[in-house]
Amino acid sequence: MPQTPHVDQVLSRDAMVAIVESYLNGLASKDLSKVPFAPDVTFEGPRVPPLAGRETVLGFLTMILPAIKDIRIGQHLVEGDYVATTFDMETTEGLDHVFDRIRIVNSQIKSIQSFYYPQPLQP
Repeated sequence: MPQTPHVDQVLSRDAMVAIVESYLNGLASKDLSKVPFAPDVTFEGPRVPPLAGRETVLGFLTMILPAIKDIRIGQHLVEGDYVATTFDMETTEGLDHVFDRIRIVNSQIKSIQSFYYPQPLQP
């Protein structure tokens, strides 16, 4: 009997947003254990070289957790496999305004591309 090709799951907007929020809430609570990262997840950001693999990405995120004080989620835009999310991340160094472009495949975070800029210094 011939095998049918693998078909990616089609998720609702709410399901995709819930996956992204599990990531953001994991950062805020300093517990990433419930975040569904794909084994081959990638992470790209302005202050770090491209990272690949679940353990490597988790290692990096775990390293920055102590600096995160709070996350305030702004807006989610969903199109295809992607969720674009804005949020403010309060850190020990100040406030970063963040835009993450997250790809979700088979209910797992496949890639994170992070863009952010710090709060300007006040005179």
